[in-house]
Amino acid sequence: MFDKSAADRNSTAATGWRRPEVLLVIMAVAMSVAFSTWMDMINNFAVERAKFTGVEIGFLQSFREIPGFLSFAVVFLLFLMREQTIALAALVLLGLGTAATGFFPNFVGLCVTTMVMSVGFHYYEAVAQSLALQWLDKDKAAHTLGKIIAAGSLASLGAFAFIYLAIEMGGLDMVWVYVIGGGATVIGALAAWTLFPHFPEAVEQKRKLFLRKRYWLYYALTFMRGARRQIFVVFAGFLMVEKFGFSVSEITLMYLVNHVINMVAAPALGRLIGKWGERKALSLEYLGLVGVFVAYAFVETPWIAVGLYIADHFFFAMAIAIKTYFQKIADPADMASQAGVAFSINHIAAVVIPAAFGFLWLVSPSAVFLVGAAMAAASLALSLLIPENPSPQRVALVGRWKALAPLAAREPAE
Repeated sequence: MFDKSAADRNSTAATGWRRPEVLLVIMAVAMSVAFSTWMDMINNFAVERAKFTGVEIGFLQSFREIPGFLSFAVVFLLFLMREQTIALAALVLLGLGTAATGFFPNFVGLCVTTMVMSVGFHYYEAVAQSLALQWLDKDKAAHTLGKIIAAGSLASLGAFAFIYLAIEMGGLDMVWVYVIGGGATVIGALAAWTLFPHFPEAVEQKRKLFLRKRYWLYYALTFMRGARRQIFVVFAGFLMVEKFGFSVSEITLMYLVNHVINMVAAPALGRLIGKWGERKALSLEYLGLVGVFVAYAFVETPWIAVGLYIADHFFFAMAIAIKTYFQKIADPADMASQAGVAFSINHIAAVVIPAAFGFLWLVSPSAVFLVGAAMAAASLALSLLIPENPSPQRVALVGRWKALAPLAAREPAE
C-alpha cells in the first residue's frame, strides 16, 4: 500500500537506460556482490574463527535455507507493495546481513546474521525470477537471462578480486571485507530505488497460493534441482577447505576463474538453449553433473577438485532452461505466485539435506557425492519428459513420445 505513492512519484516513462532489463542487470550485480562476499569466506570464517566442523556447517546451511522454503510468503507481500519494491527491499536485507556477519564468530551469531542475509537473498531471487519472466520476451528470454547471469558473474569477479587483494596483499580482516561487500549492495539497492521508475505489470498477478496439475514437471525439476544443488553449495566448497586445506585466497582465486568462465559462457548458453530447446540443454547438464559428482566422490588431487568445481558451476548455469520452460507453459498471471511456490519447493530438501548430510559427511564424504550423482540421474530422467516445443497445450511427455494434454480445463479457476 505504501508503495503506491512511490509508484506515483516514479511514474516517468522508461527511456534510454531506464529500462526494465537494465534494472534487472543492476539488481543482479548488487545481489552478486553481497552473496559472493558471504559465500567466498564463510567456510574459512566458520572453520578459522568459529571452529566449525562438518556438523555445524551443515546446520548453518540448513538454517540458511529456511527462508527459501518460506519463499511462498512473498505472494502475501504483494498486498502491501509491488514486486519491484520487494526486490529492492530484499537486497537491502541481503546487504545488511552480509555486513554484520564478521562481527559474530560463533554458532548463534552466524545463525542470526545468516537468517537476515538469507531472507534478503531468497525473497530477491523469487521476485527477480517473476519480474524477468514478465518483462522479457519469450523469444529473447534465454539469451537475456544469460546476459544477466554474465553481469552477476562480472560483479562476483570484482568482489572476489577485491577480497583477494584486500586479504592477501592488504591484510584487511575478514570482518571489514564483509562490511564493505554488504554495504556496497545496500548502496546499489538504494540507488536503483532512486534512479528507476516503477515499471507497470503487463498482467495483474494473482495474490494467493495454489498448485496447478499441469505444472507438475516444472515442480519436479525444481525440487530435484534444489536437492542436488545443496550438495554442491554446501559440501563442494567445504571439501576444498577441510580435505585440501585451501586458504581464503586460494578459494577466492578458484571463484575468480569460475566466474570469468561463466561471464563468457552464460550468454552463449542462453543462445544455445534458445536454439536447442530446454530438453536437450537440461539433458546435457544432468548427464555432465552425474560424471562430476561421481568424480567428486573419489578425487584426491587438489587441481582436479578445482576443475570439477568449475565444471559443476558451469553446468548449473544451464538451469536457465527450467525458467524458460515454465515461461512457455505458464499463464502469465501465475508468474509471481508460482515463483514463490517454486522457491519453496526448491528448498524443501535444502532445509534437510545440509544438516542430515553433515552427519553422513563424518562417516563418508564420498557417499555424499554419490547421492548427488543419483539425484542428477533422476533429474536427467525428468528432463527427457520435456516436449521439443513446450507450450500451454504441450507441457510434458508421458511414456515415450505421447503428449500430455494440459489439465487446465479440469483445474478450478483461480
